[in-house]
Amino acid sequence: MLKSLFSGVSGLQSHQVAMDIESNNISNVNTVGFKYSRANFSDLLAQTKSIATAPQGQLGGKNPVQVGLGSTVSSTTRIFSQGSIQNSDKNTDVAIQGDGFFIISPDGGNTYKYTRAGDFKFDAGGNFVDNNGFVAQGWLRDAETGKVDSTAPITNINIAPGLTTPASATQEIALKANLNSGPLVESFSPAYAVASNAGTVEPAAIDGIVAIDSGDIGIMVNATGEALQLQEGQGVWMSYNTATTTGAAIAGAVAGTPMSVTFDLDDELNAISDPLTITAVEGATTTESANNIAAAINRESATTGIFASVTGDALTLTNKNDSESASHNIVITAQTGAGLGAAANSVTALRYNYVDSGANAAANQFTTMAQLRSFIQEDAREIVSGIAGGGTNSITVEVNDAGKLAIKNAGTTGDDADMAIAITGYTDLRSASGVVKNVNFTKNMAVLSSNLVAGGTREAFSQSFNAATHSSSIDVFDSLGSKHTIRMEFRKVSVTDSASQWDLNVSGPNGTSFDSGIPPLVNEVNGYIKFSNDGSLLDSPLSSVRFNPNNGASGGQEINLSFGTIGQFDGMTSFDSDSSTSGISQDGYTGGDLVGIRIDQSGTLVGSFSNGRSFGLAQIGMAKFTNNEGLSTEGGNVYNQTANSGDPIIGTAATSGRGFIQSSALEASNVDLSRALTQLIIVQRGFQANGKTITTSDQLLQTLIGLKQ
Repeated sequence: MLKSLFSGVSGLQSHQVAMDIESNNISNVNTVGFKYSRANFSDLLAQTKSIATAPQGQLGGKNPVQVGLGSTVSSTTRIFSQGSIQNSDKNTDVAIQGDGFFIISPDGGNTYKYTRAGDFKFDAGGNFVDNNGFVAQGWLRDAETGKVDSTAPITNINIAPGLTTPASATQEIALKANLNSGPLVESFSPAYAVASNAGTVEPAAIDGIVAIDSGDIGIMVNATGEALQLQEGQGVWMSYNTATTTGAAIAGAVAGTPMSVTFDLDDELNAISDPLTITAVEGATTTESANNIAAAINRESATTGIFASVTGDALTLTNKNDSESASHNIVITAQTGAGLGAAANSVTALRYNYVDSGANAAANQFTTMAQLRSFIQEDAREIVSGIAGGGTNSITVEVNDAGKLAIKNAGTTGDDADMAIAITGYTDLRSASGVVKNVNFTKNMAVLSSNLVAGGTREAFSQSFNAATHSSSIDVFDSLGSKHTIRMEFRKVSVTDSASQWDLNVSGPNGTSFDSGIPPLVNEVNGYIKFSNDGSLLDSPLSSVRFNPNNGASGGQEINLSFGTIGQFDGMTSFDSDSSTSGISQDGYTGGDLVGIRIDQSGTLVGSFSNGRSFGLAQIGMAKFTNNEGLSTEGGNVYNQTANSGDPIIGTAATSGRGFIQSSALEASNVDLSRALTQLIIVQRGFQANGKTITTSDQLLQTLIGLKQ
């Protein structure tokens, strides 16, 4: 009888413990990071009345007779299910989504405690602490490397109040851009200007000065951005004066006799001859004969370009060299009674043709503007003035700042000469090479056609010759944090079947300089960049520059120029699309003060500074345990390691099974009120039932005692 009383008492005690646990759960329904617990009931040792027996013969076996002695709470289980995430307006609030614990320490890292409550803040000393004043543990930024090393031992997270970051000199400029390889460009600039003085006229050292090579004319563009696209052998005919010759008077003896003249339409460079014999009908007088031969010659003017006229009884031949369909260099190889004289056998126009070899293979074969300018000036001086080798007369040819060829006299009558400049396109469909006229180049050159008089100041100009260009600028910083604008300019200079090349000019602002290793220092350096025929980067020898701010900052600042990977498309490219810069960056910055901190998913405390820079200042450490339920609690939302929890596995958030961190948020208690209140009813009924057991046992005892009466 007493056994039932004691069983009821144990039941009351067990349910009281369960009630205490459930009450604690409900009381922490709004505790940040709280994990509820449950009571685990177990029965007490049973009293055995009789043991079990095995079957014997025809008699079956018997089960043991045991009477239980009550119940107890053998253990409690803390349920580490995920609590809901609640957003907050505090940027130092953090919540863990997934497994893991924040690591905190009350004694500078000598001992560690663990929590799911992420209500952190900075104290007056810059320590990152929880509501208990315990300092969060993690990793700090290394001042030398500028990185947070999460493989190092954890330490107190401390960010000094009023933190500033010193200036960092730029060490690298990374550029990602496309340089237009197509036939129509939008970004271009004039060919380099080349001055003209007296002296030699060799293309490599024009007029006593070393000429700046203005690049390959074949890849230049006109004033509207259309590529000239000169091919081997293409060019123009250029005449500096109208060719005129007057022969002797036609003798009376030839009157009444048909007269003829044979012209050799000679191509100067390829020596292509097409003899043309023109025969006139007979005339009664010498004047009639002269008029007849003039008329016959004029009927062929479309082919020869020669026009004939009669002066007295003499023929005058004129070639203006202004027809593309006519021949330009005429030689009279035979004549009957015409009396034209040998003067007509002079060269009247010169052909200037393009070669893509990069060096003039013969006279008047050009690749660059410097070469073309040199040949035109030499020929103008020699043909107009009759001075062999160009001489020193005052006719000058320059490439001006607009990229135009300019021909002029000096304006001094004694040194000047009259010029009648005529330019036509060159076509040669009879040769094996089959050269056709280059329309854009001819248009550019044809506007030079004009009349210039001796003693005049008028100039003749071509249209502008331009090179495809592109430029990008970026501000870099020196060791003092001062800002300087670095400009990178690209200019297309050559194209082959396998590669294209652009000149590169890197310049700084006035007052700064670059150290090229060869004095004197200048504020620009030059290099080039090459591309393969698929548009990928082929070569970029100018990989770095040494910059001198010249303002008290450290000199010889090494700045790497990153244009991408050779053979790849991750940096500079050259496709048939507009030149454009898609990305440019540098890694320097000026000094700045800390203005704000945010926390990312990896638990990194990212500082924002007044100089616009942001970088990690520290990273929150996290620990996970093999058995979370083995942790013990000491209040204040703090857990301690126990022998059954296992050792903490420390690392960064979102790695090795640890959850990620959500900033400006807190993890709510995982107590479910509906479950907890239901559990209260169950515990209450259990308690009531055990109480009833006691009262019933008491009634039985009363009955037993009443037997004595």
